[in-house]
Amino acid sequence: MILSGRGVTAVLGPTNTGKTHYAIERMIAHDSGVIGLPLRLLAREVYTRLVEKVGHHNVALITGEEKIAPHRARFSVCTVEAMPRETTASFVAIDEVQLAGDLERGHIFTDRILHLRGRGETLLLGAATMRPILEYLLPGITVVERPRMSQLLYAGSKKITRLPNRSAIVAFSADEVYAIAELIRRQRGGAAVVLGALSPRTRNAQVALYQEGDVDYLVATDAIGMGLNLDVDHVAFAQDRKFDGYQYRNLNPAELAQVAGRAGRHVRDGTFGVTGRVDPFDEELVHRIESHEFDPVRVLQWRSKALDFSSLKALKKSLEAAPAVSGLARALPAVDQQALEHLTRYPEIVDVATASERVEKLWEACALPDYRRITPAQHADLISTIYADLVRHGTVNEDFMAEQVRRADHTDGEIDTLSARIAQIRTWTYVSNRPGWLADPTHWQEKTREIEDRLSDALHERLTKRFVDRRTSVLMKRLRENAMLEAEISVNGDVFVEGHHVGQLAGFRFTLAAGSEGTDAKAVQGAAHKALALEFEARAARLHAAGNGDLALSSDGLVRWLGDPVARLTASDHVMRPRVILLADDQLQANAREHVLARIERFVNHHISTVLKPLDDISRAEDLEGLAKGLAFQIVENLGVLFRRDVAEDVKSLDQESRASIRRYGVRFGAYHIFLPALLKPAPAELITLLWALKNDGLDKPGYGELIPMLAAGRTSVVTDPSFERTFYKLAGFRFLGKRAVRIDILERLADLIRPLLQWKPGTSPRPEGAYDGRRFVATTSMLSILGATPDDMEEILKGLGYRADAVPAEEAAAFLASQNGDTAPAEEAGASVADAGVEAEAADAPAAETEAAADTAAATTPAAPASDDAAAPAEPEAPVEAKPVLLWRPGTRQDNQRQGGRQGEQRRGGQRHGQTEGREGGRRQAPHGKSQGKPWEGKPQEGKGSEGRPGGQRKDRGDRHDRNKSSPSKFEGRPPRKEKPIDPDSPFAKLAALKEQMKK
Repeated sequence: MILSGRGVTAVLGPTNTGKTHYAIERMIAHDSGVIGLPLRLLAREVYTRLVEKVGHHNVALITGEEKIAPHRARFSVCTVEAMPRETTASFVAIDEVQLAGDLERGHIFTDRILHLRGRGETLLLGAATMRPILEYLLPGITVVERPRMSQLLYAGSKKITRLPNRSAIVAFSADEVYAIAELIRRQRGGAAVVLGALSPRTRNAQVALYQEGDVDYLVATDAIGMGLNLDVDHVAFAQDRKFDGYQYRNLNPAELAQVAGRAGRHVRDGTFGVTGRVDPFDEELVHRIESHEFDPVRVLQWRSKALDFSSLKALKKSLEAAPAVSGLARALPAVDQQALEHLTRYPEIVDVATASERVEKLWEACALPDYRRITPAQHADLISTIYADLVRHGTVNEDFMAEQVRRADHTDGEIDTLSARIAQIRTWTYVSNRPGWLADPTHWQEKTREIEDRLSDALHERLTKRFVDRRTSVLMKRLRENAMLEAEISVNGDVFVEGHHVGQLAGFRFTLAAGSEGTDAKAVQGAAHKALALEFEARAARLHAAGNGDLALSSDGLVRWLGDPVARLTASDHVMRPRVILLADDQLQANAREHVLARIERFVNHHISTVLKPLDDISRAEDLEGLAKGLAFQIVENLGVLFRRDVAEDVKSLDQESRASIRRYGVRFGAYHIFLPALLKPAPAELITLLWALKNDGLDKPGYGELIPMLAAGRTSVVTDPSFERTFYKLAGFRFLGKRAVRIDILERLADLIRPLLQWKPGTSPRPEGAYDGRRFVATTSMLSILGATPDDMEEILKGLGYRADAVPAEEAAAFLASQNGDTAPAEEAGASVADAGVEAEAADAPAAETEAAADTAAATTPAAPASDDAAAPAEPEAPVEAKPVLLWRPGTRQDNQRQGGRQGEQRRGGQRHGQTEGREGGRRQAPHGKSQGKPWEGKPQEGKGSEGRPGGQRKDRGDRHDRNKSSPSKFEGRPPRKEKPIDPDSPFAKLAALKEQMKK
C-alpha cells in the first residue's frame, strides 16, 4: 500500500474555528467538488448553504436516505458513507476526520481519507489530534491548524435548576434526557430535546424551538457535538459515561471537549461545567479542555476495500484481511459484516449466493443500516427477505414494500412509538434510494419521504407538549414581591434577576431593559447592581490580561473589547497621542478602573505606532538636526503630507546630508508634496483621518470616512463632492484639484511624465511623445491612464496644478510638429496624426460610460484627411465640421497674458523663472512642475545657462526644481510689494522660523 499526501491539506483545530465554512468557500472556488459529512443532518445544512450561494441546480444532495441530483450538478454534498469511491471532481473535502478512529464507522472514514482525492484540491477537516497520524500515513500532506475564535472556560458545578439561560445539558441515554427535560419543565418552564435517534426533521424542529427563544434550555446527547450550530452559552454534563456499542466507559478529554465546544459562538466566549451527580472535573482535565490539548489519535480503523466476491468464503476472508501499514488497525465487525456472518448460516442464502454477481449483491444488501436498533439476527432476517426478492425478481416485491410502509404510516401514539415508526420508515426510505432495487423508485421515494415528514412533525409536537410548559415558563419569569432576588449575568452580557431579563451589560456599562419599571424595579436594580459589582471586577481582570487581538479601534473613535465599547478617544495636545476616556459605570472602581484604563492606553499607543509606524518613527527620530528636525516636525503635525509650496524655502535650505537623513525615514521629496508613501494605504489613511477628526471635531463633518473605500478600491482619482470637508481628501492621500481629486503618489508620477516634455530641447534629440516646443506639451495616453481620467478630467487636473493651456489650431500644430520631426508628409496628414493622438489619449482608460462620448469628441476634433483613391468616399456632410484646437499646456505665470515678454525680460535680468509658476488649490497658490530644459536631478547650485540658453540662470537641486526662486529679482518690479500677513506665533512655521534665526546667530 503506497500512500501519499501530495495535494492534500489537513485543516485541523477545535470546534468553532470555521473549518466547515472554509471548506464551503474553497469548494465553490472550483468548477466541481464533493464534500462528505458525518451526519445526514449536517449534510442537509451544508446543502442549504451551498444552494444559497450557487443555486439549487448546481448542488446535489446524496445520503443513504435521500437523493437530490439535478442534471449536471457541479457540487455534491454527501454523508461519508455515500461518497463515491472514485471521483473526477476538482475538489474533495471530508469533515470530522477524527471519526476514522471510531470503532463502528471509522473504517469508512479511513478509506475515504486514504484513497479519495480531488483533481485540484483535497481538504481533510477535523481535530488537531489527527495531525501525527495523518503526517505519518500521508507523507507530504500540508497541515494547517486553526485556532478557536472564542475562549472556552470552566464554570464548575451547578444545580440543574441554577443553570444559566441558553444552556445545553448533556446526557447519554434517552431515559436520562427525558428525566432532565421533565425537571426543567417543572422548574424553569421547558426545554428542547435532541437525541441521535430522532429524525433530522425532528431534530431541526427541536433546535429551532431553542434557537427562537421559546425555551432557554436544551437537553441532548452527544449528538450536538457534531457540528450543530447552536447559540449555546453554557454546556453542562449531567453524565460523563456512555455505552459505545460494546461497553460502558468514561468519555475521554477529546470527546468531552467536542461537546463542550458547542458553548460560545463565533467570537463570543462560552463556558462548560457539570451538573447533577457528576463530580467536578479535576484541574488537569479542565486545563486540557480549555487549552485543547489532547492525546493524539494513534491508529485508524481500517477494513480492506479489495473484496473478493468469488464466493462467500472468499468475501469473509477478504474482510478479515489485516492492514499492511502500521498506524492502521483492522476494524471490529460492523453492522454489515455482522449481518453477513448471520446470513452465511442460512442454507437458502448459501444455495443462492454462488456466482460472484450474487455474492456482490448480497454484500450490497448487507449495507442496509440498522435504524431500528434491533438485534443482529432480526436485522439479518429483513436483509434476507430483501435479498431473496432481488435475486429472484430483480427488484423488491412491491406488495411487501407497501405493507411495511403502511404499518409505519400512523401518527398516533407517544414518543417511543413514533420514534420506532420513524426508524422503520427510514429503513424503507433507504431501500427506495438504492439504485435498481425497486421497479418504481420515484414513487416510493416520495411516499416514504412524506410519511417520514409527518411522523417527524408528530414527534416534535409530542416532545414539545411533554417538555415545554408554556404556563410555567411565563409564571417563572414574574418577580415575587418580598423575596430574596438572585441575579445572574450570562456570558453574552444579559442580566437576569430570577430568570427575568432586566438589562444588558456591554463592556462596563449596564443598560436597563425597557419594561423593567414598576413596583419591583428598585429591588430588581439592587440585585442587578450587586451582581454587576463582582462581574465588573472579573471583567477588569480579563481585560487587563487580554491580548491586543481582543481589542479593536473603530472608525467612530471607540475602543471595543470583544465587540463591546469600553472607551472612546478624544483630542489631546499631540495629534498622535489622543486621550482615552473610559466608558464605565461607577461600579468599576479603584484599582480595577486604573488597570483597565492603563491596558486600553497601551493598546491605543501600540495600535497607532504600528499602523502609523513611519510617522511614529520620524516623530521619535533623534538623528535629525536643525532644519531637518523642523521639517520632520511639520510632517508629523500634518500627518504625513506637506504641500511643497508651503515649505519651499525650508527645503531649499536643506543640504544633501539633511535630505538623506530625512529620506532614511521613508520621506519622499516630490514635485508637489513632501510625503510618506507608506501611509497612502487604507489602514493608515483611516487612522490618520480619525486622529485629525478627533483633533478638529471632524467626526460629524460631511465626508468623514467616505474616501477610504475609494482608496481601498485602488482608485487613482475621484470626482470631488463639494459638500465634503476638503481636508479629508488630503488625509486619505488625495490632492483636491477642483472637480477632481488625484492620489498624491499618482500626481508625482504625472510630474515624472511631464518633466522630460518640458526639458526637451527642439533639435537635440528625438522628440518624446507629448513634447511640443520645449516649453509646452500635449496630454498623452500615459497621463490619462495613470490618472484613470477622461480628457475633460485631465484639463481640470492640469489647471488645478497651475498649468495653463494655449489653444492652437490643429493644422498649425501639425505643421509645427512636422517641422520639428523633419517630416515631409503634407501638413494635413500631420494634422490628422495630431488629432489621432488626441483621440487615442481620449479613449485610453476612460470609463466605459464615457468611451462613446470620447469617440464623438475625437471625431469632431479630427480634421478631414484627403480621401484615398482605393477607398470608397464617405457621404459628403451637409456642412464642414470645424476641427477642435489642440491644447498646448505650459506652466502658468503671474501674467499669462504677457507671458512671452515677461519670461524674456526675466531671463535678461538673470532670473530663471520659466516653469516656476503658481497655480491655485482652494484659493491658495502652488508651485507646479517643470523647467523648460533638462537639469541634473541632484547636485549643488552652479552657474549655467538660463531656460532660453542665456547666462544668468541657476541650476537647482532635484528637490527644488519646482520651487519658486524667491531670492532672484521679481519680474513684477513695477508693482508695490505685497502686504505680509501677520505670523501666528503658535504655528509650526513660526517655530521653525525662530529655530532658523537661532541657528544663524
